[in-house]
Amino acid sequence: MTALARHVNRLVTILTLALVAAVATGLHLAAQDDAPLWHETEAINPGLDAPPEDVDRSSPRVALRSFLKLAETGDFEAAAHVLNLSKFPQDAQAAEGAERAAKLAAIIDRKIWINWSGIPPEPDARASENDENGAQPRRDYLLEEFEVDGHIYAVRLGRYAADISDGKADDPVWLFSSDTVDSTDILYDAFGPRAFEGYIPDALKAKFGWLRIWEWIALPLLIAGVILVTWTTSKFIRLGRHISDERVLRLAFERAALPLSLVIASFVAQWLLGFVVSFSGPVTTVLTPTLVMVAVVGFSLAALRMVDALLDRVTRRYLGDKYDAPNSSEREFYTSIYALRRLILVITIGFSVVFVVMQFDIFADMGITLLASAGVLTVILGIAGQATLGNMVASLQIAIAKPVRIGDSIHYEGDWCIVEAIFFTFIRLRTWDERRIIVPVKFFLSSPFRNWSVVDERMLCTIRLVLDPMAEVAVLRERFNAIAQSDPEVIESEKLGTYVIDLSSRGLTVEFYVMASDPSAAWTVEVRLREELVNFIRREHPDWWWRQPILENGR
Repeated sequence: MTALARHVNRLVTILTLALVAAVATGLHLAAQDDAPLWHETEAINPGLDAPPEDVDRSSPRVALRSFLKLAETGDFEAAAHVLNLSKFPQDAQAAEGAERAAKLAAIIDRKIWINWSGIPPEPDARASENDENGAQPRRDYLLEEFEVDGHIYAVRLGRYAADISDGKADDPVWLFSSDTVDSTDILYDAFGPRAFEGYIPDALKAKFGWLRIWEWIALPLLIAGVILVTWTTSKFIRLGRHISDERVLRLAFERAALPLSLVIASFVAQWLLGFVVSFSGPVTTVLTPTLVMVAVVGFSLAALRMVDALLDRVTRRYLGDKYDAPNSSEREFYTSIYALRRLILVITIGFSVVFVVMQFDIFADMGITLLASAGVLTVILGIAGQATLGNMVASLQIAIAKPVRIGDSIHYEGDWCIVEAIFFTFIRLRTWDERRIIVPVKFFLSSPFRNWSVVDERMLCTIRLVLDPMAEVAVLRERFNAIAQSDPEVIESEKLGTYVIDLSSRGLTVEFYVMASDPSAAWTVEVRLREELVNFIRREHPDWWWRQPILENGR
């Protein structure tokens, strides 16, 4: 009974805690439902005059449109009515409001490419596409966030309502938040007009399409300047190969010249955008990530090519300049070098992608849409890239297990081949007659092949001759031993063999066995010794050749 009572008490405690949690959750949700749909304030910009009729602040979209239209005409005093100036004294709100409106307009023009369809047109800023639980009203709308000196500053619209004497709130309006207004000086110093823009004539500052006239002129000049800097820097970096006679340094300078010049050109372009001139939002939105990606790609390629030059130097130092037929340890080393190259390539690409994603916060921008489509995208990529992914996994299997190595002699699909290279998705084989066979890695591993050098490079050569039964095998053995022992590519000459393996109506079948150092030498040894034996028989004993007997009456 005591144990039963303990279990009952424990169950009662758990149910009580669950009930308390449910009640607390309900109260929290109820409090949320009762929360006002705006920020309450004593008064909205009491230091300003009454808002003009063309200032509409009823929703985020119309408030932003009103602000930009007034700023475009230079009426910053009216545009100040779309700012929350509560942090400024009442007598300073008029002057501060016009100045802050001008700076904020310059920031938006240069850093934000506005997607009007994504800005809520409803007074309560309902946006069902951004909410998991359906259309929910909001009292804040984030337009954009920027990082300056390690700090995050937001350009945000908020919904505000002022209390009146009878305790009721006035009609709520949408304004740029007080934090946004307070950070305009910092954002303006970071992204506002640059020194060169003061020399641009006013006539060129008029808009033509999405951009100003001077931007249509400056953008091609900037691109041409980047190309010129890339070409000049590449030529200058290539001169570095004359600094040292070391092959690895010369090769590194040669291979990394173009990628490093891309990095330098990207930094020069970003410097120009940061100190000389700043383009408007549409150009900045495209140009800034493009320059960052060019720098990342250039740096990654430079690192890969320099590492590749170092690995090439290590390979040549260990194997020499010619490694068509290395020994077993050398082939394994060379295959490991290739695997290391592929691993470095994957790691570099992975870090580059992660850096770009983190730099522009792509995942955060995608938000729920990315999560919702992740399953479908995974299925599509899995189906479309099945062959490629399968070959990459098979290539990794070769790099780890090494069933075949670079330099191995194999017999594949009726051809004797040398494994010349192992890539991510295919293997390149070189045949004895200098042809190249390209085989997908997955298909290569799924088909049987003979690896003549997987354990030992030595190969036994077999020479078969069909002779007349009257041929003297002892004489053939003596002659074979003599020519085999004098051949420079024959090894283990004490293990030579001459055997009669068959006697039939087709004649006497004799096989000669000799050991060569590797499959490549084995083929040349075999054809050379066969020729010597044939010449010996034809010259000394032509009667030993087997002939088809002719019977009487054609039978």
